[in-house]
Amino acid sequence: MSTAAAAPVVITGSDRLETLCDELAGEELYAVDTEFHTERTYWPKLALIQLGWADKVVLVDPLAVDPSPLGRLFTGPGTAVAHAAGQDLDVLRSACGAAPSAAFDTQIAAGFLGMSTPSLARLVEQVLGIILPKTDQLSDWLHRPIPSGQLAYAEGDVRYLLALRSSMVDQLEQRGRLTWAIEECTQVLAGQRRQVVPEEAWWKAGDVRKLTGRSRGVAQEVAAWREQRAAQVDRPRRSVLSDLAILTIAQRPPRNRQELERLRGVDTRHLAKGAAAEILDAVERGRTLSPEELRLPPDVVDSRASQAAVAVCTGLVRQIADELQFDHSLLATRLDITQ
Repeated sequence: MSTAAAAPVVITGSDRLETLCDELAGEELYAVDTEFHTERTYWPKLALIQLGWADKVVLVDPLAVDPSPLGRLFTGPGTAVAHAAGQDLDVLRSACGAAPSAAFDTQIAAGFLGMSTPSLARLVEQVLGIILPKTDQLSDWLHRPIPSGQLAYAEGDVRYLLALRSSMVDQLEQRGRLTWAIEECTQVLAGQRRQVVPEEAWWKAGDVRKLTGRSRGVAQEVAAWREQRAAQVDRPRRSVLSDLAILTIAQRPPRNRQELERLRGVDTRHLAKGAAAEILDAVERGRTLSPEELRLPPDVVDSRASQAAVAVCTGLVRQIADELQFDHSLLATRLDITQ
């Protein structure tokens, strides 16, 4: 089944946005989604906010109007319905000064119905029998005017969320799992706030588990420098220093700029404006880092756990999840089991 509808309303003025906030203030439920880019910046660049309620859908253009008035909607009594909302809420919090204080995440709820993190399109088709419009996943949402096909795609991301929630709530109630799903939404979304700890940034720099001894401290300090530099200049981490560079610097810590430039993965273009000296300072801090200051990844800390025991417990968790028709990660992840 597919549907065709008139082009959604796009709000580009402050007066219309204030009117929208007044209209939505009394809604018990509203759907929300965002489109944003992170390819060229450290901080996500918000390009569109989609809102749906009753039988209406409105798109807010944050490039044309300050979206901060939506903050009073998000802190109001209504519940936002969203899909895979973690990063969306972070983006809204940054752009509007607040994110929805209560949210129902359809992807999280799907796990309690035996579905494993389905996409919105798959979930809408499976639950409601509706096929959402398709578009290029690499669309440029910052380009104006937004093509009609992209607007239709953006509208589809929120138009069916309330109906989807209603159907899922019925199924969850039948299985006695609605309270669990709501609690999980509250806990998971609260824990997904963007709180980057620079000293833990090296955990995602590649195969850091092969690093030992002093090289771990060097990786920690150099990656922390990159994180802070990228945030300061609002550029992607990789454009400041590559993951490969962090690993090679950690394995073969340079003592001067010449040694630094010869290392694999180090782009000399990224060493200008004092960056080379700052990297070398970070290397030196890493060399002298005390064991108490080293922030190890959780699975490295617990690497002594019996892998056989972890495998057996993981298999048991999957078996229980299959019997209960649960997403197994809701019961325990591999990291949970290892710890």
